[in-house]
Formats: sequence, structure tokens, C-alpha cells
Amino acid sequence: MAATDVYLSLGTNLGNRERNIRIALNLLSLILGTPRTGMSEIIETQAVGFDGPDFLNCVVRYRTSKSPQTILSVCKRVEREMGRTDAPEYDADGERIYHDRVIDIDILLYGNRKLETPDLTIPHPQLDNRPFFKELIAQIKQNDSL
Repeated sequence: MAATDVYLSLGTNLGNRERNIRIALNLLSLILGTPRTGMSEIIETQAVGFDGPDFLNCVVRYRTSKSPQTILSVCKRVEREMGRTDAPEYDADGERIYHDRVIDIDILLYGNRKLETPDLTIPHPQLDNRPFFKELIAQIKQNDSL
């Protein structure tokens, strides 16, 4: 499989948020076996879908030949290693119930690929509902042209 640009979002609203982002970035690069090829600024956003402390968010890009399922496994492993224990919950209407979290890592884009499985949708289903994701991706792409 050819190497592909993969964009991941990282978010945290518990504990030392800046430290959480740094640890997650280090673990991602270590487990993926490759350094990131781009990173947005880290921004603060309000919790979406629940009342909670504000989040720090960023987007990072990796160039990898690992499959989307492998990338998802890596993201979940980093979340677990950092202490995240909650499994996704859904209400009676099938809507996701959100909670505070020490780290949340999601695959936003995997090249131009589209994928829909029970455990992974690419592009990320909330990409259009959270404009800051697209803004942070654009920052990385803009930095490439500087």
C-alpha cells in the first residue's frame, strides 16, 4: 500500500491539557513509527454535545502506509495508555453521548479515501459540524506552501 496523508484530531479537556496533547503526539509518533509531517496550532474550543470544561484541540498529519483499521487501533491504544476507559455510549435515538476525556483521537481524513464500517467512518462524520477541524487542516496545508 502506498503512503497516504492521514489527518488526526486530538482533543482533551481534563487535567493538564497541554501535557496531554504532548504525550499523545509522542505516543502516536512512537507507535506509528514515523514522525508527524504537519501540525496545526492548538486551539481552545467549547465542549460539543455536553456541558464540560473547554477542550484543547489540534490536528496532526502523518504520512503512512498503515491501513485505516491499523491507524484506528493505534489511536485507541494511545487513548487507553493515557487512561481513557470510556466506550462510546448512545442514547435511545442512536445519538452519541459525549463525556469529558483525557484524550480523544479521531481519524479525520485518510487521503481521499471514503470508508464506512461499524467502527470507522472516513471522512470523520463530524467534519462538517465542527468547522475548526477544517480550519486546522487548512493551516497544515497552508504551512506546506510557505
